[in-house]
Amino acid sequence: MAVQIQLRRDTASNWETNNPTLAAGEMGIETDTDKYKIGDGSTAWNSLTHSSLPANSITTAGGVTITGTMTHGADGTGADVRFNSGTAGDYAMWDASEEKLILEGTHAATVLDITDGNVVIADGTLTVGSDGAGEDVTFYSDTAGDSMVWDSSAESLTITGTNGQDSLVVADGDVSITDALTVTGTTTTYLNVITDSGTTRTPALTDASAYILCTHGSGMTVTLPQDSAVAFPTGSQIVFERNGAGTLTFAAGTGATVNSKGSTLTCADRYTTIAAVKIAANTWTIFGNIG
Repeated sequence: MAVQIQLRRDTASNWETNNPTLAAGEMGIETDTDKYKIGDGSTAWNSLTHSSLPANSITTAGGVTITGTMTHGADGTGADVRFNSGTAGDYAMWDASEEKLILEGTHAATVLDITDGNVVIADGTLTVGSDGAGEDVTFYSDTAGDSMVWDSSAESLTITGTNGQDSLVVADGDVSITDALTVTGTTTTYLNVITDSGTTRTPALTDASAYILCTHGSGMTVTLPQDSAVAFPTGSQIVFERNGAGTLTFAAGTGATVNSKGSTLTCADRYTTIAAVKIAANTWTIFGNIG
C-alpha cells in the first residue's frame, strides 16, 4: 500500500490569523511565501521564527540548482562567499568586509573569461598591477595580428595596425609629448588657417603653428607679445599673409624684442608671407618677404 505524507500548509495570512501551536518537530509551510516553521510543542505560530538553512556553511557532494534568487547575508551585513577550484590555493571569493571580489588563479592561466557581453565600470578606477610591479595588457582587434599592447617591463605602448589605416585617432583634445618624438615613417600635418579682418592683432597661444590671413584693406599691425602677456613656448611659429591691400606691420610688445633683416618690420607685397618664430624668452625673429 502506498503511503502519502502531507505537511500542514496554508497561506501566511491564514497562519497568522489562526496562530496554532505546532507539535514538537511538526512543520508548517506558507504556500504563498515558500517559508516554513517548525513547532516545539508550546510556542504559538506567530512567536515562532521562520526556519532557514544552516547559518555557517553548506557542503554538497553533487550539484545544487537554484531557480530563484540566492541572497547571502543581508544588506549592510554581508558575508564572505568562496568558490574553490580544482587546483590547491586557487579560488574566487567575495570578501564582504573588504567589499571586493578576489580571483586567485595560476600564473599564465586565464582566471576570468568573459566570452560574450560587456564589462561596465560605473565608478572607481581600473588598476592593473601595482606601482613598481606592473603587468602587460593586450587589446586585440577584429583583424588578426593587430593589437594594442602595454608592455610593463619595456614601459612602452605598442599599437600594431594595418598599413594605410588609422591606428590612433584623437578626435578632440591635445597630445602633449614632454620628451623627444621620433617618427620613422611619414607624417602629415595641416596648418590652422585663420582669417582676421581687423587692424590689430596680438597672437594668442591658440595661434601657434597657425596661418593667419590679414585681410584688412588699410592694413594690420601685429604685436608680438612679451612672456608676461602671452607665454609662448620657445620655438613657437606663426605665419602671417598680407592678404589685404593694406600694409602688414609688426611691432614688439612691452618688454619684447623683434629681430628682422635691416630692422624692417613690414611685409613687402600683397599675397606674400612673413613667419614669426619665438627664439628665446621675450624674443621673436621674423623672416620672409620683408620690405
